[in-house]
Amino acid sequence: MCSIFSQLKIILPNMSHALDIINFLSQSQHIPIVDVRSPAEFQKGKIPGAINIPLFSNEERAKIGTTYVKKNRDAAVLLGLEITGPKLKSFAELAMQIAVDKKLLLHCWRGGMRSSSMAWLFEQMGIKTYTLKGGYKAYRHYVLDWFNKPLRLIVLGGMTGSGKTDILHEIQKAGQQVLDLEGIAHHKGSAFGGLGQIAQPTQEQFENQLFTILQSLDYENVIWVEDESISIGKAQLPNQLFKAMQQSPVIILFRDKSIRIKRLMQEYACFSFDQLSESIIKIQKRLGNDHTKLALEALTNGDYSKVAEITLQYYDKAYKNQLTSKQNENIIHFSPKSENADEIAEEILRYIN
Repeated sequence: MCSIFSQLKIILPNMSHALDIINFLSQSQHIPIVDVRSPAEFQKGKIPGAINIPLFSNEERAKIGTTYVKKNRDAAVLLGLEITGPKLKSFAELAMQIAVDKKLLLHCWRGGMRSSSMAWLFEQMGIKTYTLKGGYKAYRHYVLDWFNKPLRLIVLGGMTGSGKTDILHEIQKAGQQVLDLEGIAHHKGSAFGGLGQIAQPTQEQFENQLFTILQSLDYENVIWVEDESISIGKAQLPNQLFKAMQQSPVIILFRDKSIRIKRLMQEYACFSFDQLSESIIKIQKRLGNDHTKLALEALTNGDYSKVAEITLQYYDKAYKNQLTSKQNENIIHFSPKSENADEIAEEILRYIN
């Protein structure tokens, strides 16, 4: 598909300015990114903030590929020109609306003819256009390599219902660097973790979003992160990040079970019977048939406290098992005096300092 406009190279000079990935991302701080790949490619994963102006729709791209295989390259090129011709005006109009100071960044999959051809069109409209060397593929290589960088982490742990996320947000308000993995994944990391959340990103987009946050942080200073398993819903943490979390100091919050049950009731009692029962059934094998039956009966009776108490038997056991994978010398046990997230954050920071 990148070669659709290759025959035009003879008469159309390459007027775009190609940038490597580092300069491309640097320029994206003040120049919009246009992604000219198909909607399906864009949906799977994109550079955060990029705007999709697809040269071909999903169906058009498939049709051109079929023509290339069944007929020949020339037939595919002609079909591509036939498809795009009527759309050039709308492409140019969109570019003019998106451009800032008459500048755009632009990429396709490999930095080939799709981006070069659209760059030529935009340049004709007086828009200075910068393309990405190697395209989105180069961006993905850069993202995955980034995760190998060493991190200075402090992990905040504790059993389900300890309020770790709220405390981390307060630590961030106090001026510390925080990586909110659950926020990026749109999931709280349990069978109930997807309730009230928007749809999770694809794995590729989760990694892209994670990279965007990480590259904005100062790696010379500590980054706070919540203790997680390698999976947050369907999102998988990069292996190197998860390994760093396992090897970093972890502060384990110890909070009374009654406090945790109260928090869980406040957080989840608002959801429907069907949503909650479905979440309980997801952990039936690990909770056990008897406990599952008791939890569902309690839910039917509106006894959310008992539901939380029963399910915590599974989650507490699971978290204790998770701790066995950590190095004992890195575990710090912490019992806060306060019940308020902001005050607990202050206690933790005073203790660490």
